[in-house]
Amino acid sequence: MTRLLQHRLDPASRLARLMFAEYGVVVDLEDIKPWLREAQVLELNPAATVPILVEKGEPPVVGMLAVVHAIEDRYSPSAVNGLFPAEPAARAEMWRVLEWVLVKLNDEVTRYILEEKIVKRDHRGASPDPGVLRVAKANLGEHLLYFNWLFATRQWVAGDAMTLADFALAAHLSTLDYLGDVFWDKAIETRDWYARIKSRPAFRTL
Repeated sequence: MTRLLQHRLDPASRLARLMFAEYGVVVDLEDIKPWLREAQVLELNPAATVPILVEKGEPPVVGMLAVVHAIEDRYSPSAVNGLFPAEPAARAEMWRVLEWVLVKLNDEVTRYILEEKIVKRDHRGASPDPGVLRVAKANLGEHLLYFNWLFATRQWVAGDAMTLADFALAAHLSTLDYLGDVFWDKAIETRDWYARIKSRPAFRTL
């Protein structure tokens, strides 16, 4: 059976889970804490990051982009539209917004909040740094303003059709919302989009 090594609050892992659920693929989830750098994880991925996709008879697929491509290549059903637009301009916009979420949003917001609120729980004597959290939340406010601006002129984050960029953004916001860091009263357009995408059956897996 297909196995996904993941952390339940890691947005990259959540994105992989959403793709599997959207494509109707049952996957065995193995929850780990990659920051503990356990030997069995390092053997698969010396960088100690998730997700890691493991299938019998295949080498492990390591890293967010590699896992995304593996899921799309192996499991995207021909009977429905995949999450990668077919038209070049739409696909380019999808990749632009996807990079914004996976790199910019993650590096300015999500990774700091996860580090302070989750990772530090496993470090003896460590406690969340209020200064770091304050900056991360301020950065999140700026990102939400940008997403509000996008949603004012389009139905989905990268255009008029739902794409992988929507799932990526939803994966991050679902983690941040769970941790209590999203102030939806200042993100009305993004909140309305989030309510729509959360209603999809794939999100029941989260």
